[in-house]
Order: sequence, then C-alpha cells, then structure tokens
Amino acid sequence: MESEEAEGTIVKMMNNCDDRMSELKAFDDTKGGVKGLVDGGVTKIPTMFYHPLDKFPNSSNTEHSLIPVIDLEGVAKDPIIRQQVVSRIREASETWGFFQVVNHGIPGSVLEEMKEGIKRFFEQDVEVKKEVYSRDNTKPFIYNSNFDLYSSSALNWRDTFGCQLVPLIGKPQDLPQVCRDILLEYGNNIMKLGITLFELLSESLNLHSNYLRDMELGCTDQIICAGHYYPPCPEPELTMGTTKHSDGTFITVLLQDHIGGLQILHNDKWIDIRPVPGILVRKIH
Repeated sequence: MESEEAEGTIVKMMNNCDDRMSELKAFDDTKGGVKGLVDGGVTKIPTMFYHPLDKFPNSSNTEHSLIPVIDLEGVAKDPIIRQQVVSRIREASETWGFFQVVNHGIPGSVLEEMKEGIKRFFEQDVEVKKEVYSRDNTKPFIYNSNFDLYSSSALNWRDTFGCQLVPLIGKPQDLPQVCRDILLEYGNNIMKLGITLFELLSESLNLHSNYLRDMELGCTDQIICAGHYYPPCPEPELTMGTTKHSDGTFITVLLQDHIGGLQILHNDKWIDIRPVPGILVRKIH
C-alpha cells in the first residue's frame, strides 16, 4: 500500500510538472511577453508569476541618505580630488558593494532618451516585436520575457531585451530602429565612464590605474545592455518585477526611471534606492 501511495504521488508530481511546462510554453509561444497579458486585459495574474513572501522584513527608506554618492567632478584634472574619490570608492566597495555616481559626464539628455528608447521598443505593436523574440543568446539583439523562464520557480512580471554593445555583435542595422541610435550613443558613453571607474577601482586596490583594463580579459572588453519593461500589474502583491539577485558581471551600471522600486540588501536589511535624475547606480560584484 505504501508503495502504491508513493507511486501515486510521483505520478501526480509528474502531471503537475507537465501542466506547468505546458503553461510556460504556451506563454512563451505567444511572444507577447508580460505586456501581451496586460494588453489582453488580464485581471488575474497566472500562478506561474506567484512569489512566496520573503523572509526579510520590510524595506527601510530611512537609510537611503547613507548610501555613498561619488562625485566625479574634477577627477581627471585634480590629483587631490582624484585621491579623495579613490578613497571613497574603496570604502563604498568594501562596506556596501554599491554606490551612486554624479557628474559622470553622460548628458542628462542621453539618459532620458535611453529610457524613452526602451519604452518605445516595448510599446511597439506585438507583431513587430515578435520578429526579434528569441532565447538564442548568440543573436545580435533578443527580446523575451524571463530569460530563465523554464528553470525559475516563479516568473518575474517583466519583459527584457538584451544586446552586446561592445564589441558590437553584427551590424548596427541589427538593432531595432526605434532605439538603435540611442543604444549606440549610450554604449559609447558608458564605455567612457567604465574606463574612468575601472581606473579608479584599480587605484583603490593600490594598483596601476590601467591594471583592470589591461588584464588578459580586460574589464572594459565587453559591455552588455539589458532594457527592462515592467507593465502595470493587476495583482502586484502576488509577484515581483525583479527578484533578489547578484549579477554575474564585474560591474553593473543601473539607470533608474522615475518609478523606483530598486532595493539593495545591506546588513540583512533591504534599503530603498530612490530614483534621482542624473544619478547612476553602480553595483560591484
């Protein structure tokens, strides 16, 4: 009897797995992503987007002012300012793993246009977006919903596009026209900022300023861009836009929009990072 009950449990588990896989594949096959669900008038989110409650307490916005803000003004011209910045970056990297940068040299107009370019892409007609919907990471530009769709225990309420800007894979024409120019311009600006930051990070380690750049696999040899889009959710209390994670890159440069929602984990406490125009968030991994 025990053997029969165990076998019955296994069969039920297999059936549940098959049902879930069918649900995931059906969602993937629409190529419409989460925005497709919203455009279709969904009022109840599918269970594959349900997330369990986190064990951590609610976030705190009272400590936002403690997050290091690094001012790069004059860092290339004044050796005293540069040394002060190097010291601040060393301290921020050791104690937080995060810091914000101001006066980074990227025009505000470029930052705003980058956000608008992402929005323009995702708000195109679904039939246009379907042409670049893919899970083949070797393509010059891919768009999909949840890169870990078939392995995640719960999906994020988010669509994403990704492309490698340095070195550019393929031709510029492989990038969608609605955001092509700003992607290329933003990539060039981020490269310049990245070089500056890697120099400062090298110096914070008491190394030659070009150390991280001149490594066999230099830290500025590759820049990957990911654009996220979070459609309005009818049941936001049941899901997440982006779950807790640590990126697999050396450094992440994050450009926030005005909505907010970004949090960092510091000393087992989630801290809100309020969006401030012109500020970029740096994550050291």
